[in-house]
Amino acid sequence: MLDIDVIRADPEKIRDMLIKRNKTTERLDRLLEADGEWRKLTNENNQLRKTRNAVSLEIGKMPKGAEKDAKIKEMRGVGDQIAANDARMAELDAIRKDCLLNIPNIPADDVPVGKDDTENVEVKVWGEKRKFDFTPKNHAQLMLDLDMVDFDRATKIAGSGFYCLKGDGARLERALICFFLDMHRKQGYKEVFTPVIVNTAAVTGTGQYPNLKDDMYHLERDDMWLNPTAEVPVTNLLQGDILSKEDLPVKLTAYLPSFRREVGKHADTAGIIRVHEFNKVEMVRFEEPSKSWEALEEMRGNAEELLQLLGLPYHVLLLCTGDQSFSCAKCYDLEVWAPGEGRYLECSSCSNDLDFQARRAMIKYRPEPHLKSEFVHTLNGSGLALPRTMVAVLENYQNADGSVTIPEVLRPYMGGQEKIVPPETKKTF
Repeated sequence: MLDIDVIRADPEKIRDMLIKRNKTTERLDRLLEADGEWRKLTNENNQLRKTRNAVSLEIGKMPKGAEKDAKIKEMRGVGDQIAANDARMAELDAIRKDCLLNIPNIPADDVPVGKDDTENVEVKVWGEKRKFDFTPKNHAQLMLDLDMVDFDRATKIAGSGFYCLKGDGARLERALICFFLDMHRKQGYKEVFTPVIVNTAAVTGTGQYPNLKDDMYHLERDDMWLNPTAEVPVTNLLQGDILSKEDLPVKLTAYLPSFRREVGKHADTAGIIRVHEFNKVEMVRFEEPSKSWEALEEMRGNAEELLQLLGLPYHVLLLCTGDQSFSCAKCYDLEVWAPGEGRYLECSSCSNDLDFQARRAMIKYRPEPHLKSEFVHTLNGSGLALPRTMVAVLENYQNADGSVTIPEVLRPYMGGQEKIVPPETKKTF
């Protein structure tokens, strides 16, 4: 959430920002109108209370009589006006809060201006794309041939957009998760395992609510939400806290399943690239404001290291204003090359949200014991997201005989197994 003083100081800067983010300016206009009236009534009530206090002192010294009765009646009228103003100010404050919750973060100065993902800027390319001497299969065909997945049985129990890993498919996914978590621990992150179900305060704190409420699964009876991304529960672990300077930085990592309705998107596309439920390992950092930009580059490097150790070609994109997520000020996307698909697939987004989330979730730190508390800066990054990383592993490491070579860094997590081979005979399950 933006500081309302920032909006008041330069509303045209915010208007320009919204246009660059492909957002309407309707809520900004509504906010400015409501805030203007709220401030006017605040000043009016302050003056009315000052007058009432002064006159009340006079009334106390006045003798009984018509003049005193008139003053008392007059002050009752002032009290009624104060109450009416307070009621209206409460309505205006609700409008202000709603507008503030729906205005996105301000992009950093070095974020390119653009309308959509076609105007993102490639800032790095790593690895050589493999040249095949056979026609590579896509991941869906590979997984079916290797008996790693069952789409039909998953649809039977949950509907389209879900899948069931089995055998080496389930083992490979678990190996990737364990590898990611172990690497992040070496990189200085503390592992946590949080609830998967979160409350409205949590999704509001990180900016998914109300902005993305239609893309989340809502448990209406309990007013709870299925975790849309581990960023939500992990960031909100510090909701309402005031940290000391010595506490920072806080670096956390977590594996959690994530759930998205994918409204308006084709969640039932063949394969596991866009689905309703997926696993992800997340990095979350809480930093002093002066150190958050350096932390973003380090976090991006932490995610890149995983792809490099897996030997997967990838590139890094700096997202333009029109493709940034709601809460971030600057975001890098890591996209891994999937030869069977013939395209790059996003497997990580690393973002600096500055104090935007911290202001919503009231996460502060005290620079010095005697100084006023300030908002921390929050950062988050996928490290990495599945199943797209699995897609890239399968498609990049496939062999002409239909087998898939397991990357060396994953073999210790799979009992030393070197390859996934097609079964001699396929059983019912």
